[in-house]
Amino acid sequence: MTALNPNKRLRRSARVIVLDPNSRALMFRFDVPGRPPFWVTAGGECEPGESFEDAARRELMEETGIAADPGQQIARTTPEFITVEGEPVQADERYFIVQVDTPEINTAGHTALEQKVMTQHRWFALDELSSWHEAVFPENLGEMIAYHIAT
Repeated sequence: MTALNPNKRLRRSARVIVLDPNSRALMFRFDVPGRPPFWVTAGGECEPGESFEDAARRELMEETGIAADPGQQIARTTPEFITVEGEPVQADERYFIVQVDTPEINTAGHTALEQKVMTQHRWFALDELSSWHEAVFPENLGEMIAYHIAT
């Protein structure tokens, strides 16, 4: 892990890797004006005082309609990036994995902003994650999943 940048707001967030029975990962495509499209897992910023686990559970329900226990944290990343609202932040992202029995999701819980910028979702095979023609974050997501499946 790299040192956190004290000059930027710390954005605590929970990311949920949702895997279907074929170990495909659910990803959401973001189309933000002025930026190239990119794909990320379900998840988002923790509310004040909210644990990463509780945020993972809440975000999973809001973004996919899936009610599930996120289990143990499997990874942590600390990227610096600009949010979709345009704020430069230092992130502290915690990753969780949820296995689902069916690839059906419900996006009715998306906020107005999510409805605007989260334009697509799809299930990615592990080999697609590292070779996709658009950015996928985190860049090592396929490796994170493969490691988790192997252990």
